Amino acid sequence: MKNFRQQQQHRPKKSLLIAGRKAVLDSIGSGKELERIYLQNTAYGAAVEEIIKKAAEFKVPVNKVPVEKLNGFNVSNHEGAVALISKIQYQDLQQVISFVVDKGKAPLLLILDGITDIRNIGAIARTAYCCGVDCMVIPDKGVGSLNEDAISTSAGALEKIAVSRVNSLMKAVDDLHLNGISVFASEMTAEKKIFDVDFSVPCAIIMGSEEKGITPALMKICDEQFSIPMQSDFESLNVSVATGMVLYEVMRQRITIK
Repeated sequence: MKNFRQQQQHRPKKSLLIAGRKAVLDSIGSGKELERIYLQNTAYGAAVEEIIKKAAEFKVPVNKVPVEKLNGFNVSNHEGAVALISKIQYQDLQQVISFVVDKGKAPLLLILDGITDIRNIGAIARTAYCCGVDCMVIPDKGVGSLNEDAISTSAGALEKIAVSRVNSLMKAVDDLHLNGISVFASEMTAEKKIFDVDFSVPCAIIMGSEEKGITPALMKICDEQFSIPMQSDFESLNVSVATGMVLYEVMRQRITIK
């Protein structure tokens, strides 16, 4: 069994929290960008059902959590419902693609699948912004929250780079294909090496978690898989480091072609 130390995360500022069923319900679709909604896993009633329904309509993730999680926010009278205001302004994926294409640029997107460590996400965002990524695509579930810690780790890059939050990465890949964008997957066992992939075309790159890699169903609909060659026989690279290597090769190819 591996020994590990649980990552300590800072409690969100009270100014970013909305507590109480009615307050949370009123905040959905009000113009405030919500990172996610936390509902007590034993909460029930008409207001709770309406929160869930409205959150789905406005694509706000909902997490069912024990009451201890809500109490940990240190807000009074939460009534089993707390919303976290996002510091990220999420973008519509199709609008980002159209904007980039209209500028005459070959789109470059980065898709994160199952990456939950916010320090990795922050580091990835920092590198992505420096390497010219047009948009980071994340799922609404199964990914680390883009909170203040993630923004701090990214050195503010998360507030500058476009981020699109989607309810299905499978559908997002389908949309990319419809826009003529190739989708490449980083897979450590792939025979094709990173240097043999043409990244100058409009493309999106999928990076999976270090533990589980890319979801098999998502891998199947990718156009190509590639690996990063390593001299040592080791399990894998840290995902943020691997992403940096991939994006630097993409940037190198695109600069060379210019």
